[in-house]
Amino acid sequence: MQSIKFYCLYILASLYVLVNVHAQGFLKAQDKQIVNEKGENVLLRGIGLGGWMLQEGYMLGLNNKWQQQNQIRKHIEELIGKDRAQEFYDVWLANHTRKIDIDSLKAWGFNSVRLPMHYNLYTLPIEKEPVAGQQTWLDKGFAMTDSLLAWCKANKMYLILDLHAAPGGQGNDLNIADRDPAMPSLWENGRNWPRVMPKSLLLVATILLMSPTGVLQIRPVINMARKKPGMRHCGN
Repeated sequence: MQSIKFYCLYILASLYVLVNVHAQGFLKAQDKQIVNEKGENVLLRGIGLGGWMLQEGYMLGLNNKWQQQNQIRKHIEELIGKDRAQEFYDVWLANHTRKIDIDSLKAWGFNSVRLPMHYNLYTLPIEKEPVAGQQTWLDKGFAMTDSLLAWCKANKMYLILDLHAAPGGQGNDLNIADRDPAMPSLWENGRNWPRVMPKSLLLVATILLMSPTGVLQIRPVINMARKKPGMRHCGN
């Protein structure tokens, strides 16, 4: 299971994975439409859970010095100390989005949810690994994702998994990827490259199918909107 987590998590750095949680088949692009397995047009009415796993300064109305989550957390720690800052983030993650919120979204007419994910809820940054070259997996992010999948399944909603903050940061928009410009980016540190190998795509379905929520279908869609300068968009 650890190897599955290793490959699945980081292929999401360049993929959006659209999960159909109520077994009506894959969604796919057909001309300018999104259609289901019957060829019927599907209009996704969704909302992004921005700010839950990944805080972005502009969304919180903060000044330009507090745009990346690592900077936001640093200032909170300076204000109340590391222990109380950890308590704050524990409460934030537990209460920002709950089942009652997904239930409400369904009642209001939404049929999809996008989850911007931060890698540090799933694994440690490579420079903080206790043993260099070995992966340390964190249960918190996987548990949160499983809970959200269960809530979406109960409401017959689609879930889009979006690794918004990849190890090292994947783009030049620092706040959306929580990138520290003093550290090598995803593209500049070769130790991060195996985490986004194309063969990982084959394992994305496995981790979702093994989920206790009973997820049945996924459809990967390439998204290079925040690509590194000089990279060529190769289509979906």
